[in-house]
Amino acid sequence: MNSSDQRIQRSSNTISRRSFVQGVAAVGVFDIVPRFVLGGQDHTAPSEKLNIAGIGVGGMGFTNLQAMASENIVALCDVDDEYAAKAFQMFPNATRHRDFRRMLDTQKEIDAVMIATPDHTHAIITLAAMQMGKHVYCEKPLTHTIGEVRMITKAARESNVATQMGNWGHANPDARLINEWIWDGAIGNVRAVHVWTDRPLPYPGWTKRSTRPKETPPVPATLDWDLWLGPAPERPYHPDYLPGVRWRPWFDFGTGALGDSIIHNIEPAYWALGLDKTHPISVHASSTEVYAETYPKASIIHYDYPARGDAPPLTITVYDGGLMPPRPEELGPDRKMRTNGILFEGDKGKLLCGGWSSVPELLPESRMREYKRPPETIPRSEGHRLEWINACKTGNPTGSDFAYASGLTELVLLGNVALRSGRNAQLDWDGPNMKVTNVPEANAFLQKEYRKGWALDA
Repeated sequence: MNSSDQRIQRSSNTISRRSFVQGVAAVGVFDIVPRFVLGGQDHTAPSEKLNIAGIGVGGMGFTNLQAMASENIVALCDVDDEYAAKAFQMFPNATRHRDFRRMLDTQKEIDAVMIATPDHTHAIITLAAMQMGKHVYCEKPLTHTIGEVRMITKAARESNVATQMGNWGHANPDARLINEWIWDGAIGNVRAVHVWTDRPLPYPGWTKRSTRPKETPPVPATLDWDLWLGPAPERPYHPDYLPGVRWRPWFDFGTGALGDSIIHNIEPAYWALGLDKTHPISVHASSTEVYAETYPKASIIHYDYPARGDAPPLTITVYDGGLMPPRPEELGPDRKMRTNGILFEGDKGKLLCGGWSSVPELLPESRMREYKRPPETIPRSEGHRLEWINACKTGNPTGSDFAYASGLTELVLLGNVALRSGRNAQLDWDGPNMKVTNVPEANAFLQKEYRKGWALDA
């Protein structure tokens, strides 16, 4: 790495507060980029191989880059040299950076960026990249707040780039089976869905603290702590925040179990029931103690949807921290419930799946044996990351572009708004206008403050 790459320069790639507020007010989460060809007729395909930059290249970022290694990985950006070391070793010819703004300013050959930083920096990096015409693959959840969701969807519509959120279970063939069976009427009209995860309790790396550390150890020489904080409020470094995913339970950095695991497990329902075209009308949360700075250890969240055309009203109940729904009687006495899963309850039966990553089954077993499976109606995916690469080159759609993924992100973030509003809060939600109507103080959690030099203002 040469000295110019090592220097961290603070550029002024910021968005005005007026633009942010107008963007939030002007666009509903579903009034966004169409699902058809993103590139359009004026789309200019890059060269045969994309020039991809990775931002946040340890952990999942490294996994993503491995799946994108058929392309030209021309730049690697990470604030933690030690955590990113394996990516540096795998792609030795890529230019190394710590500040994504410096990278985007200086490496004009970049066609596309892969973003796998902590949640609190997703929006500011994604927005900067799209405004510069770069295709974007961003890890889930797409943003840290609902206000950011609205801004990102507006920017995606205007930028005309290929996008994909990193909820890679969407490309799984078993997720397609769930859709095809429900659309085939295998369990009739779906009136209730239960979604659960064992996160965060058994998840290695998550901090067990409920209050901010008081110790102030020195910052490792391999880490730029100021850049890691990015738009978050300033606080002293502590190893309870990083490396790995220790940041997930902290309000300032992560989105808890909902943004980590539930966003995967709830997606089959979001997809199969067409929830990307509507909003819940209320959300109700109960939990163990909600701390001042971290998400609770366990919670239950109920989302209520009105009737949707011919579909009846729907309730989705989400459980985390090892809590689970009532055991289906049809499962039989000898079978165990998986620690992650989704259960659909319909007029004609139930459909059980271990989340998005296992083959679904109808309950009871006799129903599964007699069921005549429908033909495949959803094309199978070549792979979640490959979908995005091909979209960058051809303008073909991806499965979880920001037009689709924005609503999924908003759904889990709305659950967190309810959690932070109190231990037994029920919020009435006006989705089109992005407003909690019965608990005005809950609206404070739809946005966040940005640290000076990083804020979405001039």
